[in-house]
Amino acid sequence: MAQPKFQRRAEERPREICAAALAVFAEKGFAAAKLDEIARRAGVSKGTLYLYFKDKEQLFRAVVRDAVVPNVDRLRAELIQTGLPFAQLIRLFLANLVEVTKRVPVGAVAKMVISESRNFPELAKVWHDEVVTKALGAMTALIEMAQARGEVRAGDARLHTFTLMGPMLMGIIYRETLEPIGGQPLDLGDLAQQHVETVLAGLLTEEAR
Repeated sequence: MAQPKFQRRAEERPREICAAALAVFAEKGFAAAKLDEIARRAGVSKGTLYLYFKDKEQLFRAVVRDAVVPNVDRLRAELIQTGLPFAQLIRLFLANLVEVTKRVPVGAVAKMVISESRNFPELAKVWHDEVVTKALGAMTALIEMAQARGEVRAGDARLHTFTLMGPMLMGIIYRETLEPIGGQPLDLGDLAQQHVETVLAGLLTEEAR
């Protein structure tokens, strides 16, 4: 039987609150974000917001799990299941990463975590546990598998992952931090395409080229 309209609406509220919180966090940062404004954007009262989230830290954790983690999990699952050669896999991964940044303000949230982690260490812990560890772990595992197949040169797979992801993170933070104050615009898609070919030239074995 179909659920009553009011019941379906109530079940959708946590996601709607998370969407509003994501927008406010991305615009104003964690410290300046007000629960009153988040509630208003979500179309609920502040009292209703407290029915689902006891404080701003819990709300941030929910935002990460609702808006960011599913994208990380989807990318990881899709890449592991493709069975493509490593070079094609990495090209696909970076292209998909760029698309995610267009839909979700990942850069704004990452910038917020970096800038406010000293005063709010829980933000950094949530970001580390839910996003960074999963993303780095997935990429490291892919590199280790490619090394076992003889596609990628020997070396610390985790350090290879940092080599691969570092410039992309720098580009994302650059767009959030410096473009708004007049920095020369950066196309993340162009960065991904050029960077991946540069990295692959060093990572791939002779047999895999």
